[in-house]
Amino acid sequence: MPEDLKIDRRTLLKTAVSAGAAAAAPAVLAADANAVRWSEVHDVVIAGAGGAGLAAAVMAGSISKDVVVLEKTQDVGGNTRLADAFNAVDPAVQKPLGIEDSPELHARQMLETGRWCADPKLVETVATGAPRALAWLKELGVRFEPGVYQVYGSLWPRTHSPSEPEGSGYIRPLLFKCRELGVSIRTGTKVLRVIRNGLEGPVLGVEAERMNGRRLFIRARRGVVVATGGFGANAELVGRFAPRLGHLRSTNLPGTTGDLIAPLEDIGAAAVGMDFFQLLPGSAEDGRFIGAASTVERMIFVNRAGERFIAEDSPSSKLSAAVLAQPGGIAFPVLDANGYSAMRTLSRAMFDRALMRGDAFEANSIPELASLLQIPAEALVATVEAYNEAVETGHDPVGRRAVVLMHRIARRPFYGAKVTMCVNCTLGGIAITPRAEVLDRHGRVIPRLYAAGEVTGGVHGANYMGGNALSDVFTFGRIAGENAVQEPFA
Repeated sequence: MPEDLKIDRRTLLKTAVSAGAAAAAPAVLAADANAVRWSEVHDVVIAGAGGAGLAAAVMAGSISKDVVVLEKTQDVGGNTRLADAFNAVDPAVQKPLGIEDSPELHARQMLETGRWCADPKLVETVATGAPRALAWLKELGVRFEPGVYQVYGSLWPRTHSPSEPEGSGYIRPLLFKCRELGVSIRTGTKVLRVIRNGLEGPVLGVEAERMNGRRLFIRARRGVVVATGGFGANAELVGRFAPRLGHLRSTNLPGTTGDLIAPLEDIGAAAVGMDFFQLLPGSAEDGRFIGAASTVERMIFVNRAGERFIAEDSPSSKLSAAVLAQPGGIAFPVLDANGYSAMRTLSRAMFDRALMRGDAFEANSIPELASLLQIPAEALVATVEAYNEAVETGHDPVGRRAVVLMHRIARRPFYGAKVTMCVNCTLGGIAITPRAEVLDRHGRVIPRLYAAGEVTGGVHGANYMGGNALSDVFTFGRIAGENAVQEPFA
C-alpha cells in the first residue's frame, strides 16, 4: 500500500464516530443493495452544491442531461461564497508585471508549504489544472479584477480575485450554466450515505433525506461525486483530531461539518491527513473573516506591545504559530489608506462590515489608531517608522522578502483590527487519485465513486498556501464531473 495511504486504527476509529455522520446507516452489502427500492434514477448524482459540486455539475451536465445535485442547506455555494482568492499561473498577466512563474514552481511551493505530506501527483494536478480552470471560469462568465497579487500565506503573486464580492463572482456564473444545461439542484436535501454493492463492488447511489424527514434512495447509473466540503465548523471533530485547535473559532459556514467522511469510511474509503488544518486571521470576537491581512504587501502585524513579530509573507503555518504564541493569541494587522484601496472586492466588503461592527478601526493618525486598538502609541509609531525605513532601504530586519517590501504605511486614514487565528480549512479527508477517484484503504479505486474539494485529503499536505483552496476546488471539481459522467451505464 502506498505510504500516503497508510492509516492507523486510531485514526479510523476517531473518524468513524464523528458527530452527526455516525448516525448514518452502515454500508449496504450485496444482498441488501439488490433489495433497495430506488426512489429515482439519474446518470450522475452529486452531493454538495459548493464550488466543487457546481463545477462537477457543469462538466457532467455538458455531456448528460440527467444530472442531479443534492445540497443539505437551503443555499448553494458552500464556503466558496466566502472565498475569492484563486491561485493560478497566468503568464499573460504576470509577465507584463515582471513576475516569473510556472506550474512547476507552484507545485514545488505547494509541496514545501505542505511539509512534503501532500501526494505529489495530486499537487501536480492542481498546479497544472488551475490555469485551465481559470480559463474555463472566464469562459463561463467569471470576471476577474485586473492583475494578480500575493494573498496571505500564498508565497507568490499568482492570486486572482473575481470582481463580484463574497464568492458570487464564481457561484453566479456556475449556477447560471447549470440551469442552462438542465442540471437539477435540490437544496434542503442531505445525503446521509453512499450506497455500495458490498465492500468490493461499485457504488450504486445514495440515501438522502429531505428537511421534512422524507428519505430518498437515488440510483446513479454512471457515478456519484462527493463534494460536501470539510469539517471546519464541527468544533468537536476538529478537537478530536487536533486538541490544541478545538477551542478556536471557525471562519466556515455552519453547514461545514464533514457529515459524509465517516459513512464513506464505512464503505471502505480511506481518509488521510485528518489532523492537518489551515488557520486564518479572523475577528477576535466571533471568528468572522475581516480581510485586513489579505493584501500582504501593504500591511504589517503587530502584537499587544505594538511590535512586529513575524515576516508577514511567511507560510501560513508559521504565521499561525507566531500569532497564537502572542499574549492572548491576539495580533493586530495595520495598514493605511493605500492598503485599504488595494483590498480585493471580497476583503474590502468584509473589512467594511468589520468597521461597522467595531471589529476594525479607522484613525487619522497612528497614535489615534493605537488608542483604538489599545496598544502603546509610542511603540506602534516606532514600529511603523522602522517598517517604512525598511521599505526605503530594501532590507527588513524581521525578514520580509523584497518582493513584498514595496509600500510604506504613510497615507491617512490608517486602519487596524484585533484578530486571532481561526480554523479556515480542514486539509484532511477522503483519499483520491489525480482522476478524483476515491481510494479504499488498500489503495484501490472504489468503482463509480469520485470526490472533490475540501472533503478530500492529500492535496495540500500538512499546510496550505493561501489561495490554493479554490485552485483545488475548481480543478478537481471539473475532473470529478467529467470522469463520473463518462462511466459506462450500470
